[in-house]
Amino acid sequence: MISKKVTTLEAFIVQQQKKFPTATGELSGLLRHIVLAAKIINREVNKAGLVDILGAAGTDNASGEAVMKLDVLADNELISALKISGDCCGIASEENDTFVVFDNEEAIDAKYIVCFDPLDGSSNIDVNTSIGTIFGIYRRISTSGKCTEADFLQSGRNLVAAGYVIYGSSTMLVYTTGEEVNGFTLDPSIGEFCLSHPNIKTPENGRIYSINESYQHRFSEEVNKYVAYCKVEDKATKRPYSARYIGSMVADFHRNLIKGGIFMYPAMTGYKNGKLRLLFECAPMAFIVEAAGGKATTGTKDVLDLQPTELHQRCPIFIGSPKMVEQVQFFLDNADVAPGSKTAAEQQLKSAPVMAIDG
Repeated sequence: MISKKVTTLEAFIVQQQKKFPTATGELSGLLRHIVLAAKIINREVNKAGLVDILGAAGTDNASGEAVMKLDVLADNELISALKISGDCCGIASEENDTFVVFDNEEAIDAKYIVCFDPLDGSSNIDVNTSIGTIFGIYRRISTSGKCTEADFLQSGRNLVAAGYVIYGSSTMLVYTTGEEVNGFTLDPSIGEFCLSHPNIKTPENGRIYSINESYQHRFSEEVNKYVAYCKVEDKATKRPYSARYIGSMVADFHRNLIKGGIFMYPAMTGYKNGKLRLLFECAPMAFIVEAAGGKATTGTKDVLDLQPTELHQRCPIFIGSPKMVEQVQFFLDNADVAPGSKTAAEQQLKSAPVMAIDG
């Protein structure tokens, strides 16, 4: 049997670093420590039913959501790994009210800060459904000493790397430094992430839409028209599209990135800016999808162009295959377009009668 050559994540990081003669290795070291934390989180996720780490921790996070026990574990593991790395001067996490300063001697003058959602989709933990970790790495704005809030309040255009880990039927790490997106699958027999999905390119178009339709009564008329458009039968545009919604952004995004599709969490009644966090979820995922050839918009501007004004700022998001994002953008920009249109690019359909939306 001829074995296939395997490229480990460690070897891949070293290869990528060699492309930049002036690289100091700090970003590479930071990624290694994030990977270490991910391996520990993966171990705990895989034995969740065997130990006392299922269920709620009895507290709420900074966004007012119930904290699960694994949320706390994942948050602590990432903070610990990043602090001892010496390559990160502070972090901001969805689970903490404010940013955390690393003032130990090794870390205080480090160049980078990290924003992360330690366990996205944690409400699915108890039912053995895919969950994940999302992270974004920025170069600090301040030059030395303790990091400040301004170091974290940067637009996604300033990201130097972003990625996610999905804990599913297999555990995968997907990350980018802005040039290309690569995916690595954890081989439990050797304890290493191995390159399995090189240079990921999301399909230009897709047939999957992901949105929590139970909130339909809260969505804008334009969003509901697009959802109705997705359901109309039309052979020319290969509709109806398939509805797929897991309740974990990582899981929905990952499927759509590979197969082609769109994930949506729009503004709605009661949540004028949507429910997802810009720094911890939306900006990192937008950075990844753009590097893979996709698009991400709030409905009015590119997600990566948003300038955050607070750590836990929320934003609407429509993200995925470029043609599908353009399609929903057309509905958002044209309130009178009919959801039964054969293609959202046909401007003459603006005056067509509007299809009734059930509910």
